[in-house]
Amino acid sequence: MSRTHRTRVIGSTSLALSLLLATGCGTSGPGGADTVQVWALEDAAVNEIVERGIEAHNASHDVPAELVTFVNDAYKQRLQVALGSPNAPDVFFNWGGGNLAQYADQGRVLDLTPALDDNPGFRDAFLPSVLDVAAIDGSYYGVPLLGVQPVVMYYNKPVLAAAGLQPPRTLAELHEAIDVLQADGVTPIVLPGAQGWTQLMWFSYLVDRIGGPDVFQAIVDEEEGAWRHPAVLEAMEACQDLVDRGAFGTNFTSIDYDNGSASTLLATGESAMFLMGSWDLAQQMDANPEFVENGDLGFTSFPAVEGGAGDPDAIVGNPSNYFSVNSDSEHADAATDFLVETMASEEYVAELIREGQVPAVEGIEDQLQESDHAEFATFTHALVSEAPTFTQSWDQALPPPRPRPC
Repeated sequence: MSRTHRTRVIGSTSLALSLLLATGCGTSGPGGADTVQVWALEDAAVNEIVERGIEAHNASHDVPAELVTFVNDAYKQRLQVALGSPNAPDVFFNWGGGNLAQYADQGRVLDLTPALDDNPGFRDAFLPSVLDVAAIDGSYYGVPLLGVQPVVMYYNKPVLAAAGLQPPRTLAELHEAIDVLQADGVTPIVLPGAQGWTQLMWFSYLVDRIGGPDVFQAIVDEEEGAWRHPAVLEAMEACQDLVDRGAFGTNFTSIDYDNGSASTLLATGESAMFLMGSWDLAQQMDANPEFVENGDLGFTSFPAVEGGAGDPDAIVGNPSNYFSVNSDSEHADAATDFLVETMASEEYVAELIREGQVPAVEGIEDQLQESDHAEFATFTHALVSEAPTFTQSWDQALPPPRPRPC
């Protein structure tokens, strides 16, 4: 599975499917005169739920629903081409950020701000740092329906303990830990460098810690000279310094995340730390369950940078996965109304938690305490709740490259 859809798309059969399907209830969507098209990613777990929900929906509605799924790598391009055409979906999955901003600029996605203003209880239930990722020029074009996915620093507790180390709280402490671990013959940090997005995690966090969130926002806004900001250059130097120190070993460019090898290097103690999204817990449970169940997997926030302008509580990652309404849908108002009603449901949130998600909503700490992996769930929710900013993963926040003219 790809990083951008690492977690399962979960919800109750009755409610999550209502969100996806009943938004077009009794209507014909842009995708076709006879069906309501819902576009999402291929996911074996959610597809089973969706198909059962489609059967129930089609048994009681004149206009049948049709689920159209795509592999992750092809989805963005297909959606970009379809929106605004007669073949567009009525409701579509997205990650917020640059792609969603592009659709908003083109008038292809419905502004949900009036619906949020009319339902302040619904609007204010979301964690602000997560909801704001779907804000473009002060208006909201999506709502976060699934769990939050911050990037965190995992560590192997026995390995750090054997080296007499605590999880590093600052970049200076991280440098010291790198030296100690190397002396012990342990690769300090596993980095699946065969994929560029794993390296980008380090760069994006360091830019934020050194310069604060405004540095990357200037890049998103395409401000003149944004890429030459001193914090960007300093972050590049900090990344190179980590490589030169041997933080990632000598063969990190041959390590792949998707085949599970990176997570296993942490679990087996060949590496001590691993910067990765919260979805890696599921990866560890699948491949190395004893490592998690024995309590050997630790987790903490990214280290602070002494003297940096960034808040050490700020985070980077995938704030959530969003669903938006096609502005060309014949029944966009009905779709929006139902979306608001669904997300206001306590049952929907409870189902997310039961399935291992950490919903992007306030006031669920007690429920998380009773969930599986409660320690990690409450840590994740607190990390996001207390974050002054939640910078979206750069490869999602930035729009796709524009085609060059011939």
